[in-house]
Amino acid sequence: MLNQFSIAKKASRSLALIPDARRDEILYAVADAISANQEVILAANASDLSRMEPTNPLYDRLQLTPKRLADIAEDMRHVAQLPSPLGRVLKEKTLENGLHLRRVAVPFGVIGMVFEARPNVAFDVFSLCFKSGNACVLKGGRDADDSNKAIVSMIHSVLEAEGVDTGVVQLLPATHEATGEMLAAVGYIDVCIPRGGRRLIDFVRDNAKVPVIETGAGVVHAYFDKDGDLEMGQRIVNNAKTRRVSVCNALDCLIVHEQRLADLAALCQPLEASAVKIYADEKAFGALSGSYPAELLLHATEESFGTEFMAYSMAVKTVPSLDDAIEHIATYGSGHSECIITQDKAAAEAFQKQVDAACVYVNAPTSFTDGAQFGLGAEIGISTQKLGPRGPMALEEITTYKWLIEGCGQTRP
Repeated sequence: MLNQFSIAKKASRSLALIPDARRDEILYAVADAISANQEVILAANASDLSRMEPTNPLYDRLQLTPKRLADIAEDMRHVAQLPSPLGRVLKEKTLENGLHLRRVAVPFGVIGMVFEARPNVAFDVFSLCFKSGNACVLKGGRDADDSNKAIVSMIHSVLEAEGVDTGVVQLLPATHEATGEMLAAVGYIDVCIPRGGRRLIDFVRDNAKVPVIETGAGVVHAYFDKDGDLEMGQRIVNNAKTRRVSVCNALDCLIVHEQRLADLAALCQPLEASAVKIYADEKAFGALSGSYPAELLLHATEESFGTEFMAYSMAVKTVPSLDDAIEHIATYGSGHSECIITQDKAAAEAFQKQVDAACVYVNAPTSFTDGAQFGLGAEIGISTQKLGPRGPMALEEITTYKWLIEGCGQTRP
């Protein structure tokens, strides 16, 4: 695999010579090829799906459909239309000695991506890396290996036809050994980004010798305040929980102010249509008993809180105050996305200031935490760390900078 890392490193230098407009043309060509090669990609994906039980929470993440491929192609065209992140002058000044300094945005170089059963990630990573002048080395999971191979093969075909070094995107074998080699590829991988569950992210962070941007698991909360609007709360909670349960922005725990327990059954009523299991604390269980289907209502345990369900399941926690809601999130949240539903402006502002998360919502569902929804075209991941990028990472977040200094013969005394 060292050869693949070396090829990607060399290819990354050639990317610097491709004009922005030319990069955009190639992204359009790849987007068109997605439609043209739809049957091949879906056949490979069907092979992957045949090895996974449909009841597996990852099945929905793994599945590609004609509609999803069309959306992926459209996202790639959107990326092509965005302004280039490269060459932006971030700071500029002339020193007293006449030296002219510019701090300019440049690519990282080679981005290593470790991801699980989400073949759409291969498309997103390629489009963002190519647009931002980065080569990418992909390491997908075994579950999506056939899909990933078909996707990268298609991309390589377009690049070759366009006269671009195919080394700018590399796919490693779907083995644990390949992950280990990427994490140790000092001098070849400039930054590694894991995208998947908590076990994968922890493994990458704990074992990497190369720099890592951590994308955290999504343990997501929505707090229904004593001044929350019930009809709005119904729509927000239902959308955040049931839109797509297997993604990291899906709701895991509804926190309800004890003064609104009488409204809890109505708040959760839309969830019945999706057969959402509710793990409720004692007060919430009492409020839902007789109103929510008995077979879907269970008593919460300590393990119910802080769990990323990735399924049609959700915890409910009752609190006596806004401060207690914030404390619960601080204890069990993952720093991903959190929401408050309230008509009290002061409560909303306190929630925004005190909740420690990459994305904090007021009266809107956490399902919007997504690079495309934020107008970024696509995302390479959602960072929950505080040093460097935070939240959905797109073009600007996968660039660094260098100083360009111009003089006329000055020497330092």
